[in-house]
Amino acid sequence: MVPPQGGLPDNPRMEVLVSGAAPILSVHGLGKTYRLWRSPRSRLWVPIALRAARLAQRLGWWTASARLESSATAAAPSFEALKGVAFTLRRGEALGVIGANGSGKSTLLQLVAGVLQASEGHVDVNGRVAALLELGSGFNPEMTGRENVAINAAILGMSPRDLQDRFASIIEFADIGTHIDQPVKTYSSGMAVRLAFAVQAHLDPDLLIVDEALAVGDAAFQAKAMAKVDEILQRGTALLFVGHDLNVVKAFCHRALLLERGQVVKDGLPDEVITEYLYRSHQQNLVSLGYEARAGALARVEDGFATERMRVEGCTINGSSHATLRCGDEIDVSLHLRVDGDVANPLLIFDLMDARGLQLTGRRIRLPKGDRVDVRIRLLAEFQKGVYRCRLRLLDSADLNQHIVLARQEGTPSFEVVDDSRERFTGIFPVTMRVEVGAKDEG
Repeated sequence: MVPPQGGLPDNPRMEVLVSGAAPILSVHGLGKTYRLWRSPRSRLWVPIALRAARLAQRLGWWTASARLESSATAAAPSFEALKGVAFTLRRGEALGVIGANGSGKSTLLQLVAGVLQASEGHVDVNGRVAALLELGSGFNPEMTGRENVAINAAILGMSPRDLQDRFASIIEFADIGTHIDQPVKTYSSGMAVRLAFAVQAHLDPDLLIVDEALAVGDAAFQAKAMAKVDEILQRGTALLFVGHDLNVVKAFCHRALLLERGQVVKDGLPDEVITEYLYRSHQQNLVSLGYEARAGALARVEDGFATERMRVEGCTINGSSHATLRCGDEIDVSLHLRVDGDVANPLLIFDLMDARGLQLTGRRIRLPKGDRVDVRIRLLAEFQKGVYRCRLRLLDSADLNQHIVLARQEGTPSFEVVDDSRERFTGIFPVTMRVEVGAKDEG
């Protein structure tokens, strides 16, 4: 899923951020603890045992209190889904939350949206909230799509006047045709989600909460959904986004949080947080596969991470770490790699990224085995005006589907194209086209 061109980093709504304004969202020491019930009967006697333990403690019966509490905990141990999470979000700011499955991302969004009650801490929201979470879950399957839109909009706080003004736009955006007057129970899951998204997207919220909802529908609708979210954000709406699509986090978010086992382990710029997330993920993968003993542990390096046996030891563009070029100039990339002989199937993936970190193109390059390997890549700088950077990944890769990442760095080397080439081609770079234009003389 590719975000629309003109994403956040180059967006004029960056100017909307006002340091002195009150935050739209403030999260203070947020925590959520669940009981893991061992059996249905434990739901009955564990609460009674815990109350009895507190009573025994007040009476000074410390031994009885400890035994009761220990028995209750064994029968229904607690699980901390979130612990001590704190951050603020101001108008016009976009915050991405990333982390592995089970790290607490969705729990955090549900607490902020008010779907769940916090075990500790609190959430302060200053304005209207639209939450793209379980889209379509509130629809009545026996009612038509048109009736569900009216009811859902009213529940979400849209006034009758606003609904009347926006109703046609909601129906057009959902683009489900004549099905709008059919019962929702006849809809496919994608149609119901699209209709629910259309309602939420027209709420004009102060805070928009998104949990993977941008992946709804087919590719055409996803592009339309992304463009609509970007339009909402340009009006100064704050965004709290959770997802596994790191490109979306880079394109839309000013900041990012990395959650691990319910706690914030890093808060910073999206590139920094994503690099930390990938480092932790790949390190865990090396350990789980038993590969760490052969390749060594991952170590952080500038712009990424690497192992001792496989790493980028030097990289330049036209002889320096950064080059300034005219459109059409030659780019000469020189890489000096360390590739240990124990690596069975060494592979370099060379990618070109735009200023937002979105991949433009790349190449898989098989490497020979040897302590030192030099790679030279040449291409023409036929790109639109802007800054571009290289992403380098070194893998042990038997085929397209089996690989282990042993080194990764993004950001160096880089180059800038200074020409405005919009008269020659649109988009970021040209592709070969055959264009034929003809005119008929009506006389």
